Amino acid sequence: MARVLLPDSFSAVTGDVRELVSRALTYRELTTELQNRWPQLTELIARSAVAIDGQIYQDAFLEPLKNDSEVVFMARIEGG
Repeated sequence: MARVLLPDSFSAVTGDVRELVSRALTYRELTTELQNRWPQLTELIARSAVAIDGQIYQDAFLEPLKNDSEVVFMARIEGG
């Protein structure tokens, strides 16, 4: 099961959920699960970067998750 951490900025729309455990096997499955639970997260997830086991991704849809994976959502930093 993957451990999922959502930043404080997500808490207002998810009822203060900051951490959850998911049985998703890929990042795509995880985002689908989150969007099914909280549809209002769709736009925030689309605008987020994600770190899976410490590796930061801008687009991680096909990344596999292990039983002990840690998934952290964060704001994207756009270069200028």
